[in-house]
Amino acid sequence: MQQQISVVTLGIADLSRSRRFYTEGFGWVPVFENPEIIFYQMNGFVLGTFLKSSLEKDMNRPGLIQPGAFSLAHNVASRADVDAVIARLADHGGRVLRPADAPPHGGFRGYVTDPDDHAWEIAWNPAWTIDENGHITFGL
Repeated sequence: MQQQISVVTLGIADLSRSRRFYTEGFGWVPVFENPEIIFYQMNGFVLGTFLKSSLEKDMNRPGLIQPGAFSLAHNVASRADVDAVIARLADHGGRVLRPADAPPHGGFRGYVTDPDDHAWEIAWNPAWTIDENGHITFGL
C-alpha cells in the first residue's frame, strides 16, 4: 500500500469563522466550498473543514467529533517566520497555546489553535528543506 495521506478533514462549528482563519490567517485559497465544507488543495493532499454536525452524520458518529490529542504542523522557511505566522493566525481567530521557543530537540516552534480548537504547530527546522512547491523533506 502506498504511504500517503489524501485528505485531512477537521470538524468545525462555524464555516465562516473557520474560513476566515484559513484564508486570511494562513492565506490559503479554497478550491471548493458549499454550505457544509471547504476544501483547500495542499501540497500533495487536501485539507477539508466540514461542519461538525454534518461530519458526525457522514461518519455515523453523532456527538463524538471533538478535537483530539494531536496537532497539525505548518513548517516555515525561517525562524522569524514562526512568530510572524503565529501572530497572523491569532489576529484571524486563532488562540496561542504556546509562544514560539526553541525545544530541546532543536529548531523553533510554537502552537496556535484554529477557532475550533484544532492545534497547529508552527515550526522551523533548519535540517528540513521545503521546496518551491511546499513539499518538506525530513532531515536530521
